This record gives sequence, C-alpha cells and structure tokens, in this order.
Amino acid sequence: MRIGLLGTGPWAQATQGPALMEHPEAELVGVWGRRPDAAAELADGLDTRAYESADALFADCEAVAFALPPDVQAPLAVRAAAAGCHLLLDKPVATSVIAARELAGAVTAAGVASVVFFTLRFAPETAAWVAAQSATDGWVTGRADWFSPIFGGGERPVGISPWREERGALWDVGPHALSLLLPPLGEVAGVTAARGPGDLVHVVLRHASGASSTLTLTHTVPPQAASVTAELRGSAGISTLPERGDGGAVRPFMRAFDALLTAARTGEPHACDAHFGLMVTEILSRAETALETQKPE
Repeated sequence: MRIGLLGTGPWAQATQGPALMEHPEAELVGVWGRRPDAAAELADGLDTRAYESADALFADCEAVAFALPPDVQAPLAVRAAAAGCHLLLDKPVATSVIAARELAGAVTAAGVASVVFFTLRFAPETAAWVAAQSATDGWVTGRADWFSPIFGGGERPVGISPWREERGALWDVGPHALSLLLPPLGEVAGVTAARGPGDLVHVVLRHASGASSTLTLTHTVPPQAASVTAELRGSAGISTLPERGDGGAVRPFMRAFDALLTAARTGEPHACDAHFGLMVTEILSRAETALETQKPE
C-alpha cells in the first residue's frame, strides 16, 4: 500500500516513520509537515521525499498516517478521506466533538478504512488481554490508573508535544485508558469527574450495561510514584492488565498498519476505527465539561 506520513515530530521520527519503512507491505511515498525544513530532514532520513502540500501527498497515496496534534490532524484527515485515502490516525482523533464527528462522517461518506493507533490495543500482550476480557461476561466494574511522571520531575522533558502539556493527561493518556475499558464494559451512559493535584483527574463512568468504571489520570506524579494499571472485576473474578513488552511502539504501529490493510481489503471496519475515536472524544469532552464546573471563581 502506498502511504504518506503527515508530521515531523518525535513520534514521526521514532515510531511512524521507522515502522512504515520497515513494514514489507508499506511503500512510504513521502512526508509532509508544517515546517518544510523539518519535513525535508525527516524525508531524507527515511529515504523518501518531502511534499510541499498535504493535498499533493494525498493525491499520490492510497493511505496516510498521522503524527500530528489532534486538532491539526482532524481537518487534514477529512481532506485525506475526501481524496480517497485510508487513514491511520493518532489518538485522540480530535479534542473537539464537532471535529471528531466531521472526521467520522468523512470516513463514512468516502467509504475509506480507518484505524486509530491506541498503542495498547496493538501491543500483543495487552491486545490479547482486551480481546479475552471482551469475550468474557459478567464484569461489573473496572479501573484504569495512569500515573505518569512526564511533568512531575521538575524540568519539562525534551521532545514532548506542547498540546500534551496544555491538555494534560485527560486527553493524552485518557484515550489509552478508555481503549482498555470500553470493549469489555460497553458504551458509556454517564460521566462525572473530579480534579486532584497537578493535572490529576478522576473520571467515573456509568456504562449502559449497568457496570461502572473509573479512570485516574495524571502526568504530574513524582517518578517514584509512576505506574500504569488496569483491572476488571466480576463473576469471572479479577483480571489485571499484563505488562506490555519492552519493544517500544514501532512493532505495535506495524500491527496497526496490518489492521488498516485488512480493513481496506475486506471492507470490514476495525474495532479501533474513527467512529470508536469519536466515542472516546465524546467521553473525554463530557469529563472536561464536568471538570469545568469545578474551576475556582
């Protein structure tokens, strides 16, 4: 599949670019970025060409992969879908419900395939856990706790996208947490949220199935307090998310590309498509609205 890459930041350099270069069924046509000099440098490192316009890249490709901030990604993805390109999206697909709906609608209207790269849904160990729990009945509650020290150690880390610092853990790692809990527990009927110290947020979800779950998300804990955990409880007992392998994100991204290939060839939507991405954005937006009511006057 002829695929283009949009974005030139750390993720494009370390994950999307190398994965697409290595995948035997991907032909990396070129790179586009908002900074032409950065696009030229990345393209040179990936042995491909830099494009001056995103639309020119769309015209030369069957698919495009995104390594851009969510609210830059969404309108470009709409244009790519209209040009007939399949979409390998980053999470969240957008931080605006309107933008996410436009993107999901564009995918449907164009009849293209879409896959959103929720890393844990494509890492073998954690993907297998989600599949097994989704096939198990009787879950009554679950939780996903994401204690990240990215902004908890003093100096701002090098290479962190500004949008992650601006929007906080809710929008950065909240999508990962939801990608683990939504498949086994089902759609969400109610959302409440509360603030903690730093950017820490607690989100409580009421699922249409009658189950409930919680997310605890932060990027501002000290390094010694960092961890990522998820668990489900129900008639089957207690099931805990296994540790992910140490192979980084390149292999999971290659698996996400495999999923896009399959969806494009069969016409069967992937579970992590743009419509699932819309659902995630809707839930996080509802949590953010709940948090807005708690801001000090």
